[in-house]
Amino acid sequence: MEKFNAAEHSIITKYKKTLFHKFIGAVKDYRLISRGDRIAVCISGGKDSMLLAKLMQELSRHGDYPFDMEFIVMDPGYNPANRQKIIQNAEILEIPIRIFDTDIFSSVMNIEKNPCYLCARMRRGHLYKQAQELGCKKIALGHHFDDVIETILMGMLYGAQVQTMMPRIKSTNFEGMELIRPMYYIREKDIISWKNYNKLDFLQCACRFTEQNAMLDGTGTSKRQEIKLLIRELKKVNPQVEMNIFRSVERVNLSTVIGYYFEGEEHNFLERFDNNEN
Repeated sequence: MEKFNAAEHSIITKYKKTLFHKFIGAVKDYRLISRGDRIAVCISGGKDSMLLAKLMQELSRHGDYPFDMEFIVMDPGYNPANRQKIIQNAEILEIPIRIFDTDIFSSVMNIEKNPCYLCARMRRGHLYKQAQELGCKKIALGHHFDDVIETILMGMLYGAQVQTMMPRIKSTNFEGMELIRPMYYIREKDIISWKNYNKLDFLQCACRFTEQNAMLDGTGTSKRQEIKLLIRELKKVNPQVEMNIFRSVERVNLSTVIGYYFEGEEHNFLERFDNNEN
């Protein structure tokens, strides 16, 4: 109980500015939560989703309007030790989780091309379905600021497109459902600081494919880890590079873009160019 009290209390004291205020900022700026919402807070067992659950609890207790929550954990085939760690951490932090089982890891085990992409899509679908069955209209995920800027660079360098991880999305496959990311402004370093300050031990990586390669210093072989290292190097030269990457997708100037897609339709600058001819 002592660890729980310290971890929860620190969110609105020591980490009020870096965690709670930024969380509230995203919720307000992107209108993520409304009065009477019923939200499924999705927990994977890592530091990000566990903090998300605590932030949502704090907002529910001290916010200006009421909303309901379900804390759901999808087990895609965790090994017993990882599953038990999630249960123990939920008890320590007093998060009333609901666990439901799937066999996603087994389904993608023998997929050679893009198993992580397929796994992510399947996980998302199961989360939407479970949330819907619990009467929730929204699912909340624990993606943070670093995830956002890494996704921007990954799209440019590896996907040849300008895109970002949106703060809220309407589901195309589950009518009336929406995905929200309330930790959109929160920096990963501050999440790590909160975890370490409270001596909490969360799952580093629960995926069968990557858990053996997970390293505490943040290095690894994935494309996302490559991007992390790139940003780290760029920051040595330009301390503002992280915010500049983030702002770049808020300030897209379509008059200087060769082409873009909107609602699945391709557009080209020549459309405007030809229309402006005298």
